[in-house]
Amino acid sequence: MIEPDRPLRRDAQANRQRIIEAAREVFAARGLSATLDDVAHHAGVGVGTVYRRFPSKEALAAVALDEQLEEHVALIESALSAPTGWDGLVRFLTRAAEIHATDRGVRDIALSVDFGARHFDRIRDRIFPVVRRLIARAHAEGSLRPDVTAEDIPLLLTMISEVAHHGGRHARYLQLLIDGLRASPATGDLGPPMTTDDLTVLIRHWLPSQPQRS
Repeated sequence: MIEPDRPLRRDAQANRQRIIEAAREVFAARGLSATLDDVAHHAGVGVGTVYRRFPSKEALAAVALDEQLEEHVALIESALSAPTGWDGLVRFLTRAAEIHATDRGVRDIALSVDFGARHFDRIRDRIFPVVRRLIARAHAEGSLRPDVTAEDIPLLLTMISEVAHHGGRHARYLQLLIDGLRASPATGDLGPPMTTDDLTVLIRHWLPSQPQRS
C-alpha cells in the first residue's frame, strides 16, 4: 500500500521545485507586482497547485528569494570591512545597485516598507544599521557631504534600479550620484533632511504594498 504513494510524493516535490524556480525568474524580471497566476503560468502548472503549496505570494517569496536575500545582505555587510567609511559606502552602493538592477524581487523586498513578513523585516533590519554605520564613518572622515543621511540611501538605490530596469545601463548614473555624495565646498543646499516617516511614505508610493494573495 505504501509503494503507489511514492511517485505522487516525487511528483509533488518536483512541482514544488518547479514553482520555486519559476518564482525566482518571475520575481527577478517583474518584481513583487507579479502574481501567483504569473508564477503558475511560467511553471506550467495550475494556479491551484501553487496555492496548495504556498498560501500567499509572501510565503512563496520567502522560500524562493531566501538565498538571494542572504547573499545580498552578506555583500552589504562586507562593506564594513573597507578601509574607510567612504570606500565602504561606495562598495555598498555599487553592490546593492548591481543586485537591485538584476533582480527586481530582491530590490522590492530590500526597499519596500509594506511587504512585511518577519523574515523580510529581519533582512531589512540587518541592512539599515550597516548603512548608518557607513554614513557615520564617512561623515567622521569628512569624505561624505554632511547633509546626507541614511534615509537618503534607499531612494537613491530606487532611482538607480529604475534606470537599470527601464533603460538597461545604470553605471553612469550611479557614478554621478556617488560623485554628488562627496564632501566638497561647491555643493549646494539640499534643504531639510528626510525623516524616517517621510521615507516610509515615499517608498510606499514608489513601491506600493503587495497583496497577500494575488
